[in-house]
Amino acid sequence: MVLETERLLLRPPRLDDARRIFERYANDPRVTRYLGWPTHHSLADTEGFLGFSDGEWQRWPAGPFLIESRANGVLLGSTGLGFESSAQASTGYVLAHDSWGHGYATEALVAMRDLASRLHVTRLYALCHPDHQASSHVLEKAGFMLERTLSSYAEFPNLAPGVKSDVRCYVTRPIC
Repeated sequence: MVLETERLLLRPPRLDDARRIFERYANDPRVTRYLGWPTHHSLADTEGFLGFSDGEWQRWPAGPFLIESRANGVLLGSTGLGFESSAQASTGYVLAHDSWGHGYATEALVAMRDLASRLHVTRLYALCHPDHQASSHVLEKAGFMLERTLSSYAEFPNLAPGVKSDVRCYVTRPIC
């Protein structure tokens, strides 16, 4: 499955993408600071993600996507849908540092929101660390609404390993 937006190409990652993913964003502590997965310290870490990605694509109608520039093919980051059931999925994004501030995250999240709708997902949500104001703003621009703050809900291993932090839960529509 390949998705195109005005400026982006979104496609499933392949094993031969490992080095580009690692070098562009997965090993950058500035980029991974507020993420729910640890900064990659070796190519093997990135290859582990690619194995996970393959499994998601085999089990569900969608999974992780790489975000590339349609203009020049540069890898900008990744996004995707993380299914919990056929009706519920999460989304999010990560962008290489030099891709911040260009509207790519909003464009990618809108594509994920639209894909989730086409796949009949009735609850699409995204989690965000309360201190990550830039991501809160991006989620709101992409049509997500703050549903609630969950106390001591998730670990952010690059901030405080082993400690559960509060998270903001954003949804594309209120719970019915």
